[in-house]
Order: sequence, then C-alpha cells, then structure tokens
Amino acid sequence: MERNFRKTAINFHYEFNVRHLTNVFQGVLQAKQDAIKEPDNLVKLWVHECERIYGDRLVNAANLATFRASLFDTQKKTFPRSNLANFFKAENPEPLVFANFVASLDDKLYDQFPNSDVLSQRLHEALREYNDTNAVMDLVLFSDAMKHVCKISRIISNDGGHALLVGVGGSGKQSLSRLSSFICQFTTMAIMISSTYGIGDLKVDLQKMYNKAGLKDEGVMFLFTEGQITNERFLVFINDLLSSGEIADLYPAEDIDNIVNGVRNAVKSEGIIDNKDNCWKFFIDRVRKNLHMSLCFSPVGESFRNRSRRFPALINNTVIDWFHPWPQEALLSVASKFLEEVEMPSEEVREAIIKFMPYSFGVVDEASEMIKNTERRFVYTTPKSFLELIKLFKTMLESKSRFLENEQEKYEVGVGKLQQTEEIVSALEADLKIKSVEVEELKTVANK
Repeated sequence: MERNFRKTAINFHYEFNVRHLTNVFQGVLQAKQDAIKEPDNLVKLWVHECERIYGDRLVNAANLATFRASLFDTQKKTFPRSNLANFFKAENPEPLVFANFVASLDDKLYDQFPNSDVLSQRLHEALREYNDTNAVMDLVLFSDAMKHVCKISRIISNDGGHALLVGVGGSGKQSLSRLSSFICQFTTMAIMISSTYGIGDLKVDLQKMYNKAGLKDEGVMFLFTEGQITNERFLVFINDLLSSGEIADLYPAEDIDNIVNGVRNAVKSEGIIDNKDNCWKFFIDRVRKNLHMSLCFSPVGESFRNRSRRFPALINNTVIDWFHPWPQEALLSVASKFLEEVEMPSEEVREAIIKFMPYSFGVVDEASEMIKNTERRFVYTTPKSFLELIKLFKTMLESKSRFLENEQEKYEVGVGKLQQTEEIVSALEADLKIKSVEVEELKTVANK
C-alpha cells in the first residue's frame, strides 16, 4: 500500500501505518470458529478485511484496480492452494461480502454471504422493518448500496467503531447509515440545526447521547453531516469524542457526581473498586463501546482537507468508506424503480426512457470533463442530480399530459358544440323548406 499509493495534497488520507494493520486483524477476529471452519474461509475473510480497511479508502476506480491486482498477487503467492480468481475478475466478479447478519437480522454471527440474492433478500427485509417503525425511506438497494450497508454496519458494530463516509451529495450516505444503524439495533441520533443552534445546544445533545450510551448501556449512532457544522468549534468536541471519548467541560461538577452514582452498582458488579475515578472511567469506557459516529462529508472543495488537517481524529480514529460514482447498473435500477409507476404508451417506450436516463447522465459527465480540461472549471453531476433529472422528467410529463388532456377536452367540447349546431341548422333548414311552401301558398291566396 505504501509503495503504490503515495500521500499527496489531494489524497492526504493515503497514509498507511500499523493502525490499519491492527484494524485488519480486528476484523478477522470478529469472526467465530462456527463460521470459519475451512482454511479457504479464513483466506477469504483476510482478503475481505484488507479490502475494507485499504480498498475502501481509495478515491477512484484506477486506484482500486491497482489495489485489487496487488491483493490478488499477494493472495496467490501466500496462499497458493486457495483459488479466489472468481472474486478478482475484471468483469462481473463474485461478491465477497462478510457481515454479522448473514443468518438473520437478530443472530449476530460474522460470516460470508453465499450470494447476492441472499444479501438482497436480507437487506430488503431490514428496509421493510425499518419503514414499519420509522419515517419511510424510499431506497433503491442496488449492488453498490447493499455493499455500503454491510461496510457501515461492520464499522459501527465494533467497539468504538466510527465511520467516515466520503462522497458527493446525494450518494445515499445518510440513508444507508440509518439502515445500518437499524440493522445493528442502535438508536440513531442527529442534531437539529437552527439559526440559534450553538455550542451550548451541541453540549446538551452530546450529554443525551452520553447518558444513553454510558448510563443506560444502549447502542447509539450519532449521524453527523458537513452541513451541520455551523461553527468550526463543533469539530473540537467531535475530535475529542473520536480520539478519547472524553470531552473536556461537557458536564458540570454536579452532573458528574450524578453519573458516578448512576454507574456505581455496575462498577461493583464488575469487581472494580467503586471510587470516583474508577466510576468515571467505567462510564467513559461504556460510552466508547456504545457510542458510534457516522460522519458524512463531501470531498468537493478545500473544506474536507482543511478540517482533516486541523482535527486529525477525523482521519486517524475512523474507518473511511469512500463513495464512488454510481455505476451504470445502479443508475438503471434507480431509473427503473422511479419510473415503474409512471403511465406510458407502451413498455417499449418505458424501456427506452429508462435507458436514456443513464445515457444522458453519462453525456453530461463527459461534457463536465471537457469543461474541466478546457476551462479549468469543475461542474459536478452527483446522484442527487440524477434523481432531480428523473423528478423533472416526471413533473414535465405530468404537466404536459395534463395540458394535452385539457386541450383534448376543449377540442371534444368544441366538436360536440359544432355537431349540435349542425343538427339544429339542419332541422331549421327542413323547417324553412316547409314554411317557404306555406308562405308561397299564402302569397298566392293573398294575390288573388
């Protein structure tokens, strides 16, 4: 990793050290002997953990391809008896996904998913359960999204595991974090930003999370996004939370005494001397075990790089999951899902429109690249842009359909009126013929 991926001003997080090696082995040790019965399973597990710790940090497809080639080479040399070529194919590789909800959502056994269908079935089941008890999330679980859910749940299910999700707006970082938190049976908490929200409000929110995680011994996921940083000093608290779990001046002295008394019985039951220092340390250890962060940042612009330099725990004490652009298959799945209920003249037309959406998105991407090369200006097309494109199409289609229906209605009413008038005129003409004969007779009589 150190040889292939150098740290640069842009890829400032390409810094590989013993901490990452430790994370790989922590991941391997999540598995139990019940799941890893064969040597091949252990090799697959090791490959999977290396991909999660090293591969998920990489910023583009080219770097990922280099990494996978290097990993495959290492695997072949070190474990020649294990044939994992199917997982490293350039096109349509078999998914290698380990998660702790393979058997069921409640049975926490870290094992490999046998295939994509089982993974899809399990996550759709989780999404249904989530939507039954929370505000409905209209998620399209394509292959990449399912893998991200497994990655995030793997990070936050570890004691003191914090996830740093980096991707452009609309990639699904927050939605997938909420689903992952639900699968891990944690309570998802986030701060509500308003014009008056300040440091004092953040402290109050953090106290609530600390009390839930430390006093009640419940799993909590703190979902924090870049848009919530209305004051850069917020990151001082976040940095402390990530690095040691102990935030200076978070609690006044009387609240600390209440917390110490609150955990005293638990400390005694663990066989620890129940003095103030031990009780406070026990509380902080519990918080570190139960409170997990999901930080959702965008790589666009300078702010992410500057914040990471000033607050090193954002990189050093988190596991990074870099969200790459949606693949073609994902764009097709999303377009298909959102357009399936739209009324179309035929299935052929529907299919053509669904296929056009990713194509148009690709054309705009190419144009953006040209602008970048010629004008030195960045134009970003994000998954959110793609969703907006579909929304705009549906809105325009609906308004045009309504307009045409109104015009058709006016036309039909007009034609009806013309036909009605024609009938009346025909009746009048017939009447007129009879009347004119009568008039001629009367005229003749009058003349006589």
